[in-house]
Amino acid sequence: MSQLSPDLGLHDVNAGGHDTVYTQSMLPSPGMYKLDILLKRGHNLAIRDRGGTSDPYVKFKLGKKEVFRSKVIYKNLNPVWDERFCLPIDNLHEPLYIKVMVKQCHIKHYKSSIAGASCQFKLGGVLPILASACPPSIHPSIHFLSRFSIRSQRLSEVHKKSQLWRSMVSISLIEGRDLIPMDQNGLSDPYVKFKLGNEKYKSKTMSKTLNPQWREHFDLHVFDEDGGVLEISVWDKDTGRRDDFMGRCALDLSALSREQTHKLELDLEDGQGQLMLLVTLTASAAVSISDLSIHLLDDPHECQQILNKYSLLRSFCNLSDIGIVQVKILRAEGLMAADVTGKSDPFCVIELCNDRLQTHTVYKNLNPEWNKVFTLNVKDIHSVLEVSVYDEDRDKNADFLGKVAIPLLNIHNGEQKAYILKNKEMTGPTKGVIFLEADVIYNSVKASLRTFETPEQKYIGEESKVSKQLLLQNFNRVKRCIMFLINMGSYINSCFEWESPRRSICAFLAFVLVVWNLELYMVPLSLLLFLGWNYFLLASGKETREGSVDSDKKGFMDKLYAIQDVCISVQTALDEVASYGERIKNIFNWTVPFLSWLAIAALCVASLLVYLIPLRYIVLVWGINKFTKKLRNPYLIDNNELLDFLSRVPSDVQVVQYKELKTEHRQSPNKRK
Repeated sequence: MSQLSPDLGLHDVNAGGHDTVYTQSMLPSPGMYKLDILLKRGHNLAIRDRGGTSDPYVKFKLGKKEVFRSKVIYKNLNPVWDERFCLPIDNLHEPLYIKVMVKQCHIKHYKSSIAGASCQFKLGGVLPILASACPPSIHPSIHFLSRFSIRSQRLSEVHKKSQLWRSMVSISLIEGRDLIPMDQNGLSDPYVKFKLGNEKYKSKTMSKTLNPQWREHFDLHVFDEDGGVLEISVWDKDTGRRDDFMGRCALDLSALSREQTHKLELDLEDGQGQLMLLVTLTASAAVSISDLSIHLLDDPHECQQILNKYSLLRSFCNLSDIGIVQVKILRAEGLMAADVTGKSDPFCVIELCNDRLQTHTVYKNLNPEWNKVFTLNVKDIHSVLEVSVYDEDRDKNADFLGKVAIPLLNIHNGEQKAYILKNKEMTGPTKGVIFLEADVIYNSVKASLRTFETPEQKYIGEESKVSKQLLLQNFNRVKRCIMFLINMGSYINSCFEWESPRRSICAFLAFVLVVWNLELYMVPLSLLLFLGWNYFLLASGKETREGSVDSDKKGFMDKLYAIQDVCISVQTALDEVASYGERIKNIFNWTVPFLSWLAIAALCVASLLVYLIPLRYIVLVWGINKFTKKLRNPYLIDNNELLDFLSRVPSDVQVVQYKELKTEHRQSPNKRK
């Protein structure tokens, strides 16, 4: 057992009982380290089940944070795990806790209890040894192999060794074929579980089918050099009881070539059927955490290599690797006090699409300093970098303290900036400021091509909930868009009404010139001119591009009346849309033969006119008639002929209302009485 000597350094107690002394000069130097741990086996563990066995697993905690949990070995007092994992370490004086737990299964919940062994290590006292992880006074023991890898000061070596994962595997679960029936109706409700190392993914459940079509895509991180083994199992969903096992298969990722999509049809073992997958193993992922003193872009040699990698000359090499973003989480000030002591235990979480990393926890501090550097791959330049601050609670979920969202395109390289933290809804400020510095390096050609592809789906997100406030807010947003179109229509109609003769004359001349000279290329050209005009207004400061969201606090009665107005407006709008759709359908269904014959006559005349007369002239005549109608008859009431025609066609509701009820001929009214 290794232990620290208070005066000389580290002692290693060997088999003969003699101490091997390591002086302070032999200890690892301060900096970034990697702790490699191989969990071997357990021996004579405590009995916790009625059958005289246990279901043990091991938890590793670094400080107060759980960093690894082994698999469960069922019904075994001498389990063999043989699991390896590594941890990035920046503080050798932080204790490593090891606890052996037992998993006790009940009908609807799981309960864990300590199986009889726990211990604590000081990381400054761990060297390459094979040690017993339990004190000598405790009879059960857990054996593991630990090793510290000291990082060199050369930045490229630091970057390579500080990677949390070495590559990523993109998996598309397409379908299953000829699965085994598990239900009494001869069908199943299958779903698929994937496991790669400690990462897991569960697909959605397909109801009542033996040939499910999932069509799901997700990514898993690869930590091993050789890729590891992807474990796949298929299960049948059962409500109220344990799900049934339908089969399993395994995929050795080391046998797959990188940067190439493989179409695989895997046969299920211990069952029947096949799974079809699309698997792509990419080596472009570069996600790392390092100290502020050692990071990637400060080394001129490394920075130049990255600039060359994403230069325009390499625009068509590995199109999925768009760039990298490096984020420095410096510090925060004036955070909210989440504990009863008036302090907080803040840590920071950084998210970019499905990549999620976090800093260490600074205990009992409202002005924490993290000084960490995160490096992540950019898959979509339109992604949003989300930085959240939480308060760590040992026995419950972390408390939210604040959040900021930064689009990658809004980042100014090398600029240290203070961001005011926002609330969970991201609509208003909360207490505290966080200081960040970010750099984005990307290839603009790859980013442009990626813009026209389907964006990456975020698999972990908040569930949608019914919210009256959100309903009212979304209704007001739609209302603003509709009012904009209505105001634009009113402005155009005012030109027809000659409310301002000067404006109507200009509009009439513009209409004649555009229709007479219209060519197809003018359509995108007009949109281009519109974009250019808005850019000129923004550059000159005459307009702003900030959106507006209603966030005014209202009383209860105001909210109630607003919700009633929303419901009435939505009800009326849905009725109008449904009515016009049904009226168009009823024209072609010959619900009213007179109107259907009238529609045939109008369509025949329209087809003949379009065939004989160029469309340009027809539009020109229609516009001249529209502009001069008010001049020819000042008291004329304007109307829309098409809408007036549709208003005569009954909707489905009106058809039911107008339908006659048939009397029963077998019985007279007197007999029915």
